[in-house]
Amino acid sequence: MLAPLASAVAGYLIGTVPCADTAARLASGGATDLRGVGTGNPGAVNAMTVLGKAWGGGILAADAAKGAIACAVGRRVAGPTGAHVAGTAALVGHCFPVWNRFRGGKGVAVSLGHCIATFPAYVPVDLGVAWGVGRLTGRTFPGTAVASATWVLAGLLWWRKGWPTGWGPVPTAALPVSAAASSAVIVYKFVTARGPGVPPLLGMKSKP
Repeated sequence: MLAPLASAVAGYLIGTVPCADTAARLASGGATDLRGVGTGNPGAVNAMTVLGKAWGGGILAADAAKGAIACAVGRRVAGPTGAHVAGTAALVGHCFPVWNRFRGGKGVAVSLGHCIATFPAYVPVDLGVAWGVGRLTGRTFPGTAVASATWVLAGLLWWRKGWPTGWGPVPTAALPVSAAASSAVIVYKFVTARGPGVPPLLGMKSKP
């Protein structure tokens, strides 16, 4: 039990690294707090609107890297299960960072890094579903919700069929379980989102 626990702790701490806050300080000289402008979310989409596409893209890449790095550390510490545990823990750390009164982002980019590290075979489907539904509805939340549900279902299918995940760990029950746990956190963050001009549940528009 110690190894998975260590993976969870490491993953959480990696997830709390404040990429968006750091970028906002660098871009504005400390004058901008992403929690107080735009949608109020310290994430890539809000940063694209407030700071510009380059800064937002950098934050997206950095947050995805947090998820992937956490999974790599977890896998090194506790094998395949540790990778999934650390990936989910990183998402929790990003969404509820202890250093910032548990006020973090929505975790979508971190989940992408988690998926890239543990379930790369699904990544094209994830991106396609999220983009397609987002374009159809004009909002981020529906695409994210459908892609999250598909992530869980795909994890179940890969586990039951024993299909290769790519460079990720051999599929076990930990794959759909971690996908379900991570998806639940993401959906919770969207549903409870509050910020300047953000209606409950609907989340932000898919385009800045």
